[in-house]
Amino acid sequence: MIGKSFYHCLSYCLEDKRSLSEEQKIELSQEEQVQHKNRAEVLECNLCFGDKRELYEQFKDVRQLNRKVEKPVFHLAIRLAPGDQLSNEQWRGVAQAAAKEFQFENNQYVCILHKDTQQPHVHIVANRVGFDGKTVSDSNSYRRVADLCRRMEKQYELRQVLSPRQFLSAKERQIPRHDQRKEQLREIIRQSLKGTRAYPEFERKIQEKGYRVDKGRGIAFEDEKKVRIKGSEVGYSLATIEQTLAKNQQASLRKMSENWQKREEQTGLARDKVAAGLGRRSTQVKTRQLKKSAHPATGQGLGRMIKIAFEPVKGAGGGLTMIHGRRKNAAGERKKSAYVISKRNAIWN
Repeated sequence: MIGKSFYHCLSYCLEDKRSLSEEQKIELSQEEQVQHKNRAEVLECNLCFGDKRELYEQFKDVRQLNRKVEKPVFHLAIRLAPGDQLSNEQWRGVAQAAAKEFQFENNQYVCILHKDTQQPHVHIVANRVGFDGKTVSDSNSYRRVADLCRRMEKQYELRQVLSPRQFLSAKERQIPRHDQRKEQLREIIRQSLKGTRAYPEFERKIQEKGYRVDKGRGIAFEDEKKVRIKGSEVGYSLATIEQTLAKNQQASLRKMSENWQKREEQTGLARDKVAAGLGRRSTQVKTRQLKKSAHPATGQGLGRMIKIAFEPVKGAGGGLTMIHGRRKNAAGERKKSAYVISKRNAIWN
């Protein structure tokens, strides 16, 4: 609410947003049905006049009357609730009421209307140093602004809302509150945390939504209107955010492990099916099984089974290998021959 630089404060209030190009101003104005180009309209100048440069020089000259004051700038922004409207003359009345509330009605001040948002709002920039060299006090400024707004709501028949929680009675604190700006930030944080495992990724997502993140012992978020909201005010303190990111990381690792195990199981099942389909079982194992279960009386039957199922050919090591089919000699002619299980054991037909 108070600051050091008249020049920067007046520049922000009197100029268009520097982050927008001329084409973007036109496009956004049509899309949002607001006025981004030439958004500022000066409604009232009290004991001052001119453009930004002239106003700055006049404020600076009077500020020299009390050089002990480190922060001579008084800056107040007042916004209407959605759906409310005031005429320019009524806005001037609000500015005059604010000047009287903070006792700078005899000082330099300017009231500027901004038209680049759905809810019109005014900026009041005042010189805390008067022509007598005395300085306007800013003590209890938040409470005084809250009281001023409640009075203006009644005077101009506007929607009546609650003051900040710390200025309410115990009974008033039980009334449900609706803060559109905080609800919007809460939803953006919730969406940004979905599936996010690391803080840098979370901060990048928040910045893409137009917020500046201030992280220290706690965390706060500042929107394009320079409104700063602590994470704890919307249910997302730094500790809560870090805990959520850690849970997301653990869930991701757990899912990766489960997917890996499932893939291994599927691979094993597929391997077994392929092996069974191709009949890739060791011949020696078949031999041992046959020898172990065969009875002398069934030798002839086993010979026929083997003869039908396998055909011996020379293997790479010079022995005989069992394959399905008939045996051929060197000339390629089919020939009945011995069918063997191994080099040492043969069953002749």
